[in-house]
Amino acid sequence: MSGHDIRSAKRAEPDQVLIDIADYVCNAEIDSELAFETAHYCLLDTLACGFQALDYPACTKLLGPVVPGATLAGGARVPGTSYELDPVLAAFNIGAMIRWLDFNDTWLAAEWGHPSDNLGGILATADYLSRLARAEGKEPLSMRDVLLAMIKAHEIQGVLALENSYNRVGLDHVLLVRVASTAVVTRMLGGSRERVINAVSNAWIDGGALRTYRHAPNTGSRKSWAAGDATSRAVRLALIAMTGEMGYSSALSAKTWGYYDVLFKGQPFAFTQGYGSYVMENILFKISFPAEFHAQTAVEAGMTLHLKVKDRIDDIEKIVIETQEPGVRIIDKTGPLDNPADRDHCIQYMTAVPMIFGRLTAADYEDDIAGDPRIDALRDKMEVRENERYTKDYFDADKRYIGNAIQVFFKDGSSTERVEVHFPIGHRNRRDEGIPVLINKFETSLAGKLRDRQWQKLQALCADQRKLAETDVDEFMALLVV
Repeated sequence: MSGHDIRSAKRAEPDQVLIDIADYVCNAEIDSELAFETAHYCLLDTLACGFQALDYPACTKLLGPVVPGATLAGGARVPGTSYELDPVLAAFNIGAMIRWLDFNDTWLAAEWGHPSDNLGGILATADYLSRLARAEGKEPLSMRDVLLAMIKAHEIQGVLALENSYNRVGLDHVLLVRVASTAVVTRMLGGSRERVINAVSNAWIDGGALRTYRHAPNTGSRKSWAAGDATSRAVRLALIAMTGEMGYSSALSAKTWGYYDVLFKGQPFAFTQGYGSYVMENILFKISFPAEFHAQTAVEAGMTLHLKVKDRIDDIEKIVIETQEPGVRIIDKTGPLDNPADRDHCIQYMTAVPMIFGRLTAADYEDDIAGDPRIDALRDKMEVRENERYTKDYFDADKRYIGNAIQVFFKDGSSTERVEVHFPIGHRNRRDEGIPVLINKFETSLAGKLRDRQWQKLQALCADQRKLAETDVDEFMALLVV
């Protein structure tokens, strides 16, 4: 590595990665109407995911204060609940809700991830700051400030992921949530360029969570709260930096002890572009199925085949699934599936359910549905293969396709057609088709959990992008709590 002499105590200049992030967060002007429009829909989609998660006790048991009664009057509020918490804990609550059902947005590149996970720290901090400002007779933040923070957090996480694969060294993508949230939250708190650098350096020094909980034989529910933990930690690091606590200028490049040498096999990060608004403009929405994104088009293909196979399940000899290389590596899974977290990361399970039932919902990962013997019978007949063209199109910056194909072969020698889907409804190439589905997802997820007049006011506000952007954050949050 190119870090300075390990024996020298002389402080190096900040790593360029830290400088670039800080300069972007502190100085970049975002004038992309498309980015703000997409951020608006991303906000609605992300809230929908959080409200859906409230139906699952496995999620709600983790919400609220860590110590019973340790709430903060006037603190950050948790949508869909009556909790008022300090912003660190509120960020965990919101982040866990958002990610619980694996239904929020996705970014696919050398590393994958879910940039809307950053909304946990952003929304908690924005509400806390706005309520504090209101109490002191000052101007609260607007929802446009939230949308801007979302755009920048998406961009930091996504650009860091374009050419750099953290999963290849065994690290989970939530470390990018911690880095991105730390940067934007420090700035939201009023942090200078220097304090942003200090905070982000500490985010990298935290290292990264292992991906153990995402893969067989250890797949478990931590993958549903890991991002909440990351965005929460980011708020903590930002608050520490705002006290004037020091940072570590060569946190990445320091010889022997820096991130590159310890965790990235001695390789510095690679970049093909700077920071702008590219990621938000091209984000992928999960709006039809709560399924790991590499399987979204496989689920859609399975839905297409449902009517042709549902009455011939016992006649099936084999099912061939063609997918991209990351899909093979991440979600090709055989053997017993222990829990919902195991099932929503298994391409065979995620395609068997729609072929049998003609649907795939979050409830379909629960034990009562998983106990249907037809699902495992179909899984046993599936062959998962890499299609090299899908892999190429997946990594193509101008395409970012997530192709899958399914063909069913029967014992009598007949077969279905080969159903191929290159990109899902949440892809930018299908935005016009997808936005009405996204809005329906938002409305059906929130309507039943809020008082009628409260919901009607929120619905009208969210239908007007300009009006929502101008709304004070604390007023918006008041429409989300019960």
